[in-house]
Order: sequence, then C-alpha cells, then structure tokens
Amino acid sequence: MRRIRLLTAGESHGPGLIGIMEGMPAGMRVSTRLVDRDLKRRQHGYGSGKRMQIERDRVRWTAGIRYGRTLGSPIGFAVDNRDWENWTDRMSIEPIPAERRPKPITRARPGHIDLAGALKYDTDDVRDVLERASARSTAARVVAGALARQLLAACGVRIWSFVDQVGPIRAFPDAEDVLAVIPEGWVERDLADPTPLRCPDPEAERAMLAEVDAAREAGDSIGGSFVVVAEGTPIGLGSSSEWDTRLDGMLAGATMAIPGVKGVEIGMGFGVVDRRGSAVHDVVDAAAADWGRATNRAGGIEGGISNGEPIVVRAAQKPVSTLRSPLPSLDMVSGEPGRAHIERSDVTVLARAAIVGEAMVALVVADELLYSFGGDAMGDLRAAVTRRRRRTARPRR
Repeated sequence: MRRIRLLTAGESHGPGLIGIMEGMPAGMRVSTRLVDRDLKRRQHGYGSGKRMQIERDRVRWTAGIRYGRTLGSPIGFAVDNRDWENWTDRMSIEPIPAERRPKPITRARPGHIDLAGALKYDTDDVRDVLERASARSTAARVVAGALARQLLAACGVRIWSFVDQVGPIRAFPDAEDVLAVIPEGWVERDLADPTPLRCPDPEAERAMLAEVDAAREAGDSIGGSFVVVAEGTPIGLGSSSEWDTRLDGMLAGATMAIPGVKGVEIGMGFGVVDRRGSAVHDVVDAAAADWGRATNRAGGIEGGISNGEPIVVRAAQKPVSTLRSPLPSLDMVSGEPGRAHIERSDVTVLARAAIVGEAMVALVVADELLYSFGGDAMGDLRAAVTRRRRRTARPRR
C-alpha cells in the first residue's frame, strides 16, 4: 500500500493480537461499535469450530484516537485472546522446565504451513510456525479494515460481501450478473441478522449447509468462494503507469494474502477466456447516470483504474487443512510414516473469510483514495473526492 502502513503481531493462542496503522487522516470519526461489529461478523459462520465459542473479540485502542476522532498519528490497537488462559504453558513467553512443555508437533498437515515453515525456520516443533500462520491473525486485519471502511463510508463508498459457492453448490447459477439478482435489502439484512453461510440465494444456501454437514460427518473439510463488492468508488483510483500501481493487481494481491485463498477474479475473471470481445467489454449505457455501463463484466476496473462501476472481487477459498480424518504424513524427526497432526479447527471458514475479504478490499481502496486525493485532515479528503466526482460527471446536453 502507498499511504497506509499496517503492521500486526500476535500468535493464535498467545496473549492477543496487536496492530499499528499509519497514514489515516486526522479528524475522522471513529465508531468502536462498528469495529466490534465487524469483529463479531468475522466470528459468525456455519462450520466454525469451538474456538469461536470461546473468543468474544473486542478492540482496545492504545494510540492515535482522542475524543472519538483520529489524530493523524499512528493508531495502535489490541484484540485480546480469551483462550490464552488455557495455553499459558504451551505458549509461554518465558522459558519453562522441559517437563511442563507439551510434546512437540512433528507430523505436518498437508496443505498447511507446517512442513515448509518448519524447514524454513529450522524448528522441530510445528507449533512455532502454525501459530502465526493461523487465520486468527486476521482479526487484527479486520480492525484495520473496519477503520478503512469508516473512512470510505465518509466518502460515499460501501463495502460488502457474500458467499457464492460451497463445494459444487453455487448461488444463482444461471445469472451472469449475480449483483443484479441479489434480493433488495439483503445487504442491510446481512448486517443485522446474517444467515448461517451469508449466501443471498436461500435455495442454494440450504444445499450448501448440507454439503458442510456431509463434510463434517466424513471428518473432512470443504471450500468454496466468496465475493467482495465496493460500491461508490470514484473514477480514477489506481494507475496504469507501473505494474505495481494497477488497482486490480493491488486488490488481487491483498485478497490472495488471506489465509487459504488460492485464486482471485476481478469481474468475470476466468469467464472471459471462452468469449469474444463483443461479449466481454462493457459499453456505456446512454440512459444511465454519469458514465454507467450496461454491464459490469470488468468488475469496475479497466486498465488498472476504477471506472465508477462497483468493484467486484471473487476469491477461491481452499478447504481447511486440518482434517478430523487426517491425511498421511511423515514425522519430521524420525521420518516414520503416520497420520497428520490434528489441530482444533473448522469444517469451512467461508462466511468468516468473506469478512476478512471486506477488510482487505477496504484497506486497498482507502489507501488508493488517500494516495489519489491526499489530505492530512478528513475534511480535505472529502472535499477532494467531491471535486473529482464533479469533474468526472458526464456532461448533459
């Protein structure tokens, strides 16, 4: 990112997660309630394990906010781990006697960081690497993303998401433009009272729930995909000047950085490969407001730059690596064959991963907003965004 810098730290079963977020303008109203709401949304979802019954995530501010407004200085925050009290020996920061230490984890799980991470960092205990690689770390990203969302909301941009596929079951399978068939008011209902898998297609969701149940019964896990949408983005975020300034590239990279995400599409994505150009490119709709398009197959980005249409990012989430019926593995110390280690885990994380997706998209879009329009103070930023919207409005006859 070019204006916002974010550093986080913390292990899954350590005392907690901490973060420092730099680059936010002064004078932005901060709603702790909305941040905690997103943390709660990250914990919701069918197929979650017992860890989500333990944690009650709340943000604790440590710097950068006074009287409910940002100061323009780095924002510090923490999210405490309630489960830490059950792990004080296994995750002790101070040295402890060998007899109190748990048996090292030496049987790596296929699909997780275990083997590659242990070899990279020269450790015989996989616990040393799996703790930080855990998706628990994304709670800190959700805090930062919630702050970015509040900045975007003040500039007329809304971020939301939904689960569109679990295993072989896809929502609205016959619709080319899924956004066009999502029931009116669904986004607001999802915020107030989300369904188990946060899917806007009730018929598909019932089948998705059955797929999750079947995977659980088999001691397995299941993946799928989720979609994140950014509505109201001004024209001109991103740049085609260099490879690393293209908005779609930055969004893809940030989304791919979510644990378990193995693929990202913008707009139609891989759906463009079997079509001709006339069936892919979005023409301007003469009857639409401003430069609105008749379709949005590009997903709101052309030439690496936002074009004013909703930005649509779809991510493929692999099945969770920990299986109740574990896969074959080799012991890293003895070399003996056996079964992979079993760690407390989920059957699927899709509903929760989508919330992390919202956070990552919000961070990238907010960062580009600040890079494009500057502003040390929130009022300056909002004024600059308003000027851009006026300048890029379509002239009327």
